Amino acid sequence: MASLSPKLAVLIDADNAQPAVVEGLLAEIAKYGTATVKRIYGDWTGPQLKGWKEALLKYAIQPIQQFRYTTGKNATDSALIIDAMDLLYGAKLGGFCIVSSDSDFTRLAARVREAGLVVYGFGEKKTPTPFVSACDKFIYTEILVDKEDEDETVAPRSSAQLKQDTRLVALLRNAVEASSDDSGWANLGPVGSNIAKQAPEFDPRNYGYRKLGELVVASGLFEIEKRKLGDGTTTATYLRSRRRAARKPAEG
Repeated sequence: MASLSPKLAVLIDADNAQPAVVEGLLAEIAKYGTATVKRIYGDWTGPQLKGWKEALLKYAIQPIQQFRYTTGKNATDSALIIDAMDLLYGAKLGGFCIVSSDSDFTRLAARVREAGLVVYGFGEKKTPTPFVSACDKFIYTEILVDKEDEDETVAPRSSAQLKQDTRLVALLRNAVEASSDDSGWANLGPVGSNIAKQAPEFDPRNYGYRKLGELVVASGLFEIEKRKLGDGTTTATYLRSRRRAARKPAEG
């Protein structure tokens, strides 16, 4: 029997998110589970959130009113956090999607994970590192916006550009090494899982590629091998560092 899709609570900080991301956001969330709770927090009496109203009706997102009682104090954050804790203990959820670029939700993300639930974070690239690292996975919302102008999309980085990104190179090589067998070959699936544990914000779309497999091929860092599985109708992708392959004759 197929497992049921995890139930997710989507909590949006309207002060730190843009309505243009909603369609792509919900499509992305659908990859991980079912958005059974969809709430957005802000002061809806003012004009600053006017752009959200059409999106709320179209996607059945419940607005939660939070007045600004004191200048300089963010009451929206407090309301979202209180609701999240109520849902954590009162609803049967598989995880939370926190949509904000605000580091104030760092402790919330950590607390939800301590309870054994998955946390998906969504925010702009300016999001502080502590909040990003507190999530199981963090997706930058810039890649979720459907841009009509093709020139505005993320152009695929070349092999030379990818190799110049020392953090990316180390991330890929470490993940392959950690997932490899004695001969140095690693299945792409476990490699992706290892990367997610190391860097919640990693996403091949940030480099202009739809899939991890496309990114590793473009990097030129690995040997690529397709292997047939089971009855031969399906295949799996295996990787091995070119550096390890080059050392092999000398070790023999």
